[in-house]
Amino acid sequence: MANIKQTLDELMTLDGAMCAAVVDSASGMMLGSAGSGVDLEVAAAGNTEVIRSKMKTMRSLGLNDVIEDILITLGKQYHLIRLVTSARGGGLFLYLALNKSTANLALARRQLSDIEA
Repeated sequence: MANIKQTLDELMTLDGAMCAAVVDSASGMMLGSAGSGVDLEVAAAGNTEVIRSKMKTMRSLGLNDVIEDILITLGKQYHLIRLVTSARGGGLFLYLALNKSTANLALARRQLSDIEA
């Protein structure tokens, strides 16, 4: 991955981007953030729990697979969580909040995948 600032700058160029963060999924701490509209400290910690919960559920179900991304659809926003390829067993994730009325979800997911790679 490019450095954290470059990654965040690229995420914020996406149509509808409100804010973004690079998060350490082991601790829930942000390594960097950009934009506004969401308390990113709270989002980083809370979405770390979302990932942990999903991984626990997958283990309970005996699923031998990895999480690529998680989409949370709200009334006015999309929240995307993308696990970094080398970190799918734990490590880093990208968090992106988008304005639902101005974002193209399919394009945002594709670009998020490209940025993560």
